[in-house]
Amino acid sequence: CRGYLMIYAAPGTQSSPFKGPDAPSEDDLYKCVHCGFCLQACPTYIQTGLETESPRGRIALMKATNEGRLQLTETVVNHWDLCIQCRACETACPSGVPYGKLIEGTMAQVRHKKTQRLVKRIISNLLLKWLLPHQNRLGVLISLLRLYQRFGVENLVRKTKILRIFSKTIVELEQSMPRLTGSYFKARGQVIPATGEKRARVALLSGCVMPLVHGPQMESVVRVLTRNGCEIVVSSGQTCCGAINTHAGDLETARKMARRNIDVFNADDVDAVVNASAGCGTRMKEYPHLLKNDPGYSKKAKQFSLKVKDIHEFLVELPFIPPTGKLNQLITYQDSCHLSHSQSITEAPRIILRSIPGLELSEMENSTNCCGAGGTYAITQHEMSLRLLDSKMEDATGTGAETIATANPGCVIQLQYGTRRTGLNADVRYVV
Repeated sequence: CRGYLMIYAAPGTQSSPFKGPDAPSEDDLYKCVHCGFCLQACPTYIQTGLETESPRGRIALMKATNEGRLQLTETVVNHWDLCIQCRACETACPSGVPYGKLIEGTMAQVRHKKTQRLVKRIISNLLLKWLLPHQNRLGVLISLLRLYQRFGVENLVRKTKILRIFSKTIVELEQSMPRLTGSYFKARGQVIPATGEKRARVALLSGCVMPLVHGPQMESVVRVLTRNGCEIVVSSGQTCCGAINTHAGDLETARKMARRNIDVFNADDVDAVVNASAGCGTRMKEYPHLLKNDPGYSKKAKQFSLKVKDIHEFLVELPFIPPTGKLNQLITYQDSCHLSHSQSITEAPRIILRSIPGLELSEMENSTNCCGAGGTYAITQHEMSLRLLDSKMEDATGTGAETIATANPGCVIQLQYGTRRTGLNADVRYVV
């Protein structure tokens, strides 16, 4: 509390380092009335009890920096870095503070000022600019990891415990890697016909990580859509949605991705652009904000965003044909942050699950609390990610469910690691 008040009390002595069109909007910054409703919604505040690790505290740091009362020091930046950007605070906020836009703009300023250490900056640029925008390069990396798992190298590394010479975090990151099947889903420009009467024509976002790590699950998406009368176009020119780049403050690369996706998907005559990843859906629905200052794309982005549909949202609106096959299981549902908080979609996945004959849905306590995945957060903030995961696994265990269903690839990977880490005998699956 004292630190929070001092941030407000100190007189401004520096000019604001927040500059340019991507700087956090002052109108948005000063919407925060410091009521504190966000505190018990924020996963990092719940874990630490520190004001500086809450949305209100982070906004106070943004204001102090913007007013020249604080500099962009490593200490200040670390408080913003620890934010998982789950946006649960937006759901809780009675004043409508667009925290997602504020932290996005703040991280862009941080990146522009090059406050990161050199090694971290090099790794970040490799991931954001060299890997994610290029599916073939990302595919090579995933293939190498698959070989690592398949031909005994993984077993040898774990038996010799050689990674311990680096750090405990490296050991845990290696253990948290998802099991890779080698079955990839590729966007080749294919058009997949509807089964039976054609009810809609949709474009499908393939994405970057999901088609490589969860190829069979992408095929499930295709089967569900075609059996519900959808003709599917999987455009070959599409690219990553730009969500991870945005979270890291690399807005220029994210804009390039957005423009490319808009051009590619607009070339398809479709009723909707469907995605099966909550994070991707949020990013594409928010292309208008990302491209608001682009005279050639601002209007296109608004029109495009209206066509973007989460898979659950789309199926319920269609409406979907209720399944007839029985699934005698007790399951629970974990709300993915970018589906429940930024898209306000909570009921559609549950409607689909409850439609399955024989399935019993056991609601999870604190289902909308973040599981700790957060894109690259599990790598960059590994300790906090594990604390959030452990809390989530306690809630999942309390349901007694045989299966945990969710709606985002990061959540699936994180929860799968959680079941291995805690010994919980439960599958983790996408709703579809």
